[in-house]
Amino acid sequence: MDEKKLTLEVVTPDRQVIHDRVDSVQLPGLDGELGILPGHAPLLTELGAGVLSFKKEAEIHYATALGGFAEVLGDRVIVLAERSELAEEIDLGRAEAAHQRALKRLQEKTGAVDFQRAQLALQRSLIRLQVAPRTEKRRQTGPLEREISSRPPDASE
Repeated sequence: MDEKKLTLEVVTPDRQVIHDRVDSVQLPGLDGELGILPGHAPLLTELGAGVLSFKKEAEIHYATALGGFAEVLGDRVIVLAERSELAEEIDLGRAEAAHQRALKRLQEKTGAVDFQRAQLALQRSLIRLQVAPRTEKRRQTGPLEREISSRPPDASE
């Protein structure tokens, strides 16, 4: 086994999202990002909600990580996430629709429980929108071209 690699496993209650040998991993901790390289000291940490990325060969891959725990044991990283999905699995249209629904619910300011659920839905949608464009298929057009084509026309143009 290559000592300069990590085994990364990302598991949710529904499925195994990732099981691969990688060069490095970045995780969203509660208090910031955690960078993990082979030989890292043992660690058990609670995850926040954010972008999980891992480098394999010269390519960086992205996924969402929404809550849960991570355990690091030298050459192995195990992520037990409440929710997780790879960037290429995210339907950009559905993520944008969820984002708009969450914003609308927050503007309505109904009960405290609904407000908290709307905040969590907004956070999830923002993370999904942040991760989704990071796939190889979507990179075929440059980020500037995507941004310009997705902007509404400006009155000054």
